[in-house]
Amino acid sequence: MAEAAAKTTPYTMGELMVAAAAREIHDGDVCFVGMRLPLIAFVVAKRTHAPNAVGLFENGVIRTTPAPELIYTMADPPNILGASQCLDMLSVMSLLQSGRVNLGFLGAAEVDRFGNLNSTQVGDATRKGHGFSRADKGETKSGALAPSGKITRLPGSGGACDIASLAQRFVCLLEHAKHRLPERVSYITSPGNGDGGNWRKRVGLPRGGPSACITTKCILRFRTPDDAVWTQAREGHGFSRADERQTKNGALAPEVSVVPELGEAYLASLHPGIELDDVLASTGWKLKVAPSVAATPSPTDAELAAIRDYDREGFWTS
Repeated sequence: MAEAAAKTTPYTMGELMVAAAAREIHDGDVCFVGMRLPLIAFVVAKRTHAPNAVGLFENGVIRTTPAPELIYTMADPPNILGASQCLDMLSVMSLLQSGRVNLGFLGAAEVDRFGNLNSTQVGDATRKGHGFSRADKGETKSGALAPSGKITRLPGSGGACDIASLAQRFVCLLEHAKHRLPERVSYITSPGNGDGGNWRKRVGLPRGGPSACITTKCILRFRTPDDAVWTQAREGHGFSRADERQTKNGALAPEVSVVPELGEAYLASLHPGIELDDVLASTGWKLKVAPSVAATPSPTDAELAAIRDYDREGFWTS
């Protein structure tokens, strides 16, 4: 009955993304919360399925309960009031180095096929091998954020590189558009799976990597060696997407699928009302599709109640 009610209750795309992000938080997780939608996802998780989750903020705040009212920056007084600890930045960030952080939420201007994040700069200068650019071989695809011949400087890493490098897993949220999801990011600010395979191990990163990318159209996941989605698939045996069938509820039931490389993103679920062709056309590479793609579950009544009680005017979610 609750499932049926949830499906008919109107909700915004922001609320759907918050609910999806909240489900990535497991009970007992120590989690870098960040701001915007992930902030509310932490509230939802605490009130529904993960009462023992712990929230970390890069400015040193640690909370076992959400801030008592909506905050707009992590230094707002309500985030200090009732905090479990108010430490310095080094004390909180050092939890990453010791391997005690289960999850971090991140945003970025660009996210690529292997989950690498760019929040440094876009434009022609990033195509000449500056810094950690991956585009020095002329591999950057069209759709860059900056107009040709111009450079757009972005905010930079903040703590994102530390989180992407050392958390046990990270989840990113962003708008789904071709220029936001290029095959290769213009600049690697925060590492995902590099160029695939065992790249993270090869470069000395001890753990972690991207777990999911929640966009305005779908949820992407990243293939791991023990990924149950692909245990029945056989690499290199003529898999194609030609025989995909559309089920009545909008979920995909492909008869065969191309197996992604280790560490590569693949389509795991489509948001309600979003068509497969729209996702493929809005992605900057030939996106692989899981053997069975479900519809992203709509927010439940309990999730919507938690979201709307906290963000009452829809400041972050409208």
